[in-house]
Amino acid sequence: MSAAAGWTLAVAVPLAALRIFEAALDTLGGALVIGVADAKETVALTLYLVRRPDRAEAAGLLAAAAAAAGVAAPAFEIAALPELDWVAESQKALPPIRAGRFYVYGSHVTGPPPAASIPILIDANAAFGTGRHETTQGCLIALSRLAKRRGFRRPLDMGCGSGVLAIAMAKLWPAAVVAADNDATALRVARRNARINGVASRLRCAASDGYRSAALARRAPFDLIVANILAEPLAAMANDLARHLAPGGAAVLSGLLADQERAVFAPHRDRGLRLEARIVLGDWATLVLGR
Repeated sequence: MSAAAGWTLAVAVPLAALRIFEAALDTLGGALVIGVADAKETVALTLYLVRRPDRAEAAGLLAAAAAAAGVAAPAFEIAALPELDWVAESQKALPPIRAGRFYVYGSHVTGPPPAASIPILIDANAAFGTGRHETTQGCLIALSRLAKRRGFRRPLDMGCGSGVLAIAMAKLWPAAVVAADNDATALRVARRNARINGVASRLRCAASDGYRSAALARRAPFDLIVANILAEPLAAMANDLARHLAPGGAAVLSGLLADQERAVFAPHRDRGLRLEARIVLGDWATLVLGR
């Protein structure tokens, strides 16, 4: 029997606890792929590893994450991978997408981008965000619509992941865009993607735990804040967003299910923001707020 080319650890977790389980699996190394599970509020996580993960260690990590999230420990599966070029295979599974004015594609796509589109090259990697999820697409559509109305000089991408939204803003407006995240891997990937897309000179990556960082304090207020994270942290950070948003500024919020809109918008409304538009793609909503 030939040796396995690699291993996968697959688990389905509650959407609301995604970041907690992401952090737990990150300690095992490898590359994490976030997919869509059958249940509405569940996401499928697949961790690709070179070596077989220790089942007891994985079980302990997932149990600890579940306890922190206040949910039951999930079942998981470990499986061997056959001999394949899994990087190439994963890229093939990610077709290019159109969202507003943007054309998001991987390096495996060889044809030219559509005429008049704004191309963004993003490959699948360890950082969250390839531009293909409905939440990211909703943000790209919202940015395209905002660009028809006005320009922005001080944009912020809060929780930037791979940097796709920060790159989109840098391509729309001649502005210095701040991309903030609390994950060092995400910031490293965002910097690399900015270089690949020719906007590195105008993208400033900042390590930040939410809005709590000196880098953001120096650059605030922002006239545009985009946050594609999850409903619970969006609601929890409403006060911080309001304090960092300039008068007359706009905010684009995503990462929430359509039935979570009220819970996310209410704390922002209480801080003086108004709902200007909503974009719904499948079960997911993107909110555009104004001040």
